[in-house]
Amino acid sequence: MTMQGKWALVTGASSGIGEQFARQLAKQGSHLVLVARSESKLESLASELRKMYGIKAEVISMDLSKEGTPSELYQKCRLLKVDIEMLINNAGFATHGLFEQVSGERQHEEVMLNVASVVDMTHLFLPDMLHRSSGAVINVASTAGFQPLPYMAVYGATKAFVLSFTQALWFENRDRGIKFFALCPGSTDTSFFNVVGAEEASVGKKDTPERVVEVALRALKEGKVYVVPGVQNYLGAQLSRFITRKQSLRLVGSMIRPREGYSSNNKNPGNQSDLARRTIK
Repeated sequence: MTMQGKWALVTGASSGIGEQFARQLAKQGSHLVLVARSESKLESLASELRKMYGIKAEVISMDLSKEGTPSELYQKCRLLKVDIEMLINNAGFATHGLFEQVSGERQHEEVMLNVASVVDMTHLFLPDMLHRSSGAVINVASTAGFQPLPYMAVYGATKAFVLSFTQALWFENRDRGIKFFALCPGSTDTSFFNVVGAEEASVGKKDTPERVVEVALRALKEGKVYVVPGVQNYLGAQLSRFITRKQSLRLVGSMIRPREGYSSNNKNPGNQSDLARRTIK
């Protein structure tokens, strides 16, 4: 599919993988609706991309973890009279630590952003795509979606949901002109892990956001249902097929166990920064 002159909506577009989706799609001539909480970052990015590629870019500052915001976002797109050809559900964040010690309020927001907003956004924008018999939905999952994650229990479960949800809708829409695709990156070179106090959760060599998005757009074009960028990440994602669940849990748990003396700001939902809202890479 070509995005020249068509509209793409990117959530979590102010940094990391979301920003790279915006940059690479703009380079292809796509118009953009950029969504995140940080309006100043979005405005700066939109201005740069308009000047560099001559595309249109709309900025919508919104927190998609709040109830009803996906519907509000959809209505704003209707008012702007833009038909979204490509929906990229990228916004998300993780919590790290013993489940009972992490703020329950923050973990609820994690589920709302990582799961509920993905479902709601897809349900809102898909009918318009079906009416045109054309469109694509990219959901950013993670290698975390392939096995349970001790100490990041809610995050791993949300990404397993995103992967399963996307694969099911790929099958439902495979003959209806709509592409569904799940991007499942491993550790990626952003400030995410430092912000959530979980550098130990970053396993292996970090990829770059640029390369992750290049791989994703190429895999989408090839008609794949999902992609795990990087050979090591792919092999790691398949590990649970060759060892028992208990062995997998012991291995993963030992790698991402909170370091001794660990004190996470995950306990304080008021300390969330914009970077912490990026999807874990």
